[in-house]
Amino acid sequence: MPHVVNAQTAPRSPRPGRAAEAACEVVELLEVLWDRGRDAAPVAPVSASQLRVLYSLEREQGINLRRLGEILGSSPPSVSRLCDRLEALGFVERTPSPVSRRELMLNLTRRGAAYLRELRVQREEVLRSVIESMPPDSRAALHDGLEAFRDAVERNALIHKTPRTDRTA
Repeated sequence: MPHVVNAQTAPRSPRPGRAAEAACEVVELLEVLWDRGRDAAPVAPVSASQLRVLYSLEREQGINLRRLGEILGSSPPSVSRLCDRLEALGFVERTPSPVSRRELMLNLTRRGAAYLRELRVQREEVLRSVIESMPPDSRAALHDGLEAFRDAVERNALIHKTPRTDRTA
């Protein structure tokens, strides 16, 4: 006898377009929450563009300006200016490449890594307060959905996988 699924037992599965709309709304809310976390960090906050540089260098230490520009979708002069500012803050360092005398490697410094750790702690605290107010089954569904989303992003190679060591959020 075939299994019959009725509307009450069928899992809800919104169309991809509706799910994308909901994700956009959540991203906008997260941006507001992220700013709260960034403002609470002990060091003066960096811009969103500078933060993208730090995240990129965390994933790919030792890359050059050209590669960073490809990752960010920015021109070399723009990337260079972003790195200048981050170097002045002590978050990024440029070192000569062992392969080419004309090329510089970009690395996240200990101070830059510490900034990202603290930022994640602050942001996680903000998110935790919201998530704690959700019913347990909704928290479980959120967790499962976010893991599936992250896996899909990585499968589609939109962002290189970030090692989870030293990460709290």
